[in-house]
Amino acid sequence: MIHRDALIEELTASREMTRSVADDLAGPRELGRLLAIVNPPRWELGHVGWFQEYWFLRRKAPGRYSHERAASILPNADALYNSATVPHERRWTMPLPAFADTLRYRDEILARVCERLQRGYDEDDEYFVQLAVRHEDMHAEAFHYTRQTLAYPAPALPTRKHPGGTATAAGDVDIAGAAMPLGAAADEGFVFDNEKWAHPVVIAPFRISRTPVSNAEFLLFVEAQGYRKREFWSNEGWQWRQQSGHSAPVYWKFADGAWRVRRFDRWIALPLEEPVLHVNWYEADAYCRFAGRRLPSEAQWEYAALWDPTAGRKRRFPWGDEPWTAQRANLENGASAKVNDYPSGDSAFGLRQMIGNVWEWTASSFLPYPGYLRDPYKEYSEPWFATHKVLRGGSFATPPRVARATFRNFYTPDRADVFAGFRTCALDA
Repeated sequence: MIHRDALIEELTASREMTRSVADDLAGPRELGRLLAIVNPPRWELGHVGWFQEYWFLRRKAPGRYSHERAASILPNADALYNSATVPHERRWTMPLPAFADTLRYRDEILARVCERLQRGYDEDDEYFVQLAVRHEDMHAEAFHYTRQTLAYPAPALPTRKHPGGTATAAGDVDIAGAAMPLGAAADEGFVFDNEKWAHPVVIAPFRISRTPVSNAEFLLFVEAQGYRKREFWSNEGWQWRQQSGHSAPVYWKFADGAWRVRRFDRWIALPLEEPVLHVNWYEADAYCRFAGRRLPSEAQWEYAALWDPTAGRKRRFPWGDEPWTAQRANLENGASAKVNDYPSGDSAFGLRQMIGNVWEWTASSFLPYPGYLRDPYKEYSEPWFATHKVLRGGSFATPPRVARATFRNFYTPDRADVFAGFRTCALDA
């Protein structure tokens, strides 16, 4: 079992990140506009506290799948904060506690969780603490998305210096292919149900780009009027393009003879050497058609990220089995990096930034692995199978506890609010 000090350290680190990205949103920004792709921050902060309380403190009966719950310390908490039962649009109009009271509730729950761990815990308790930590981690990144979507100022996070790379990361890598266990192994620690379990797949030879697609590369598609040319779009993608009216990525604009991009509340010159961000799956797919390329499947992506052809096995991370460091991947940071940065995080095949900097769309639909069994938090994976696309790798805003190479992120193909880009593969011969 994990030592209680390590669990408390994870809880504390996750909460510090949440405070950094959301606790300054009191006042006019605490609700924001009603949009399908964001939550009102005041509601979301209460939900984070409620989740910890519901899944850890309020469990009454032993057994991981028991749903017997004690009462909350907050009257009517389930009716306010249970995301499975509270309709999205109602979250703006409910009688929510005041912002300051919401923060007090959330932080009181954390204090009680830590105190409970000091008294003792079992394997199920350990599981639910880790679930709550990663749930909060994902909401911390989601607060970044909300701030970007609503043009709020960037969170007050320090930006670490990016370890520079070289242009040698350009071009494709030839991947010979082999059999590989796709998914998480039982000894990896906490993983989500949609990663379970590793099962054999055979990867045919393919060629994949060393880096994600840059803004400079995507600009070629935009300036070739790719958004207006039907031949580059799938049927669903063209329908989205017509309805949205976009002729460039959502936060791009051409002004005074130059392309600019909005980062939170500021417009800056388009950074050509950074990966394209905030493109949805349809846009990624259309670019591939324009470039005579394709998106990798998630099995190809995981193979390219983790397989060590010399050792004949999967690594734990692209760079090896050692834990993440700030030199290896751009995670939990204040800004994105150039596509050639972070050379010490290269995979065995020499692919760069397979972890961190930008989430990467894959060609794959989000489906269960063979033998899938639902974990206790039933709303996490199962409702979204077959309607979402898989992303891999993590962004600059992703906490390292989430950014594992077997972690499967998933969004509908029209979502561009995520810090998402993509890398491409050569067309199959």
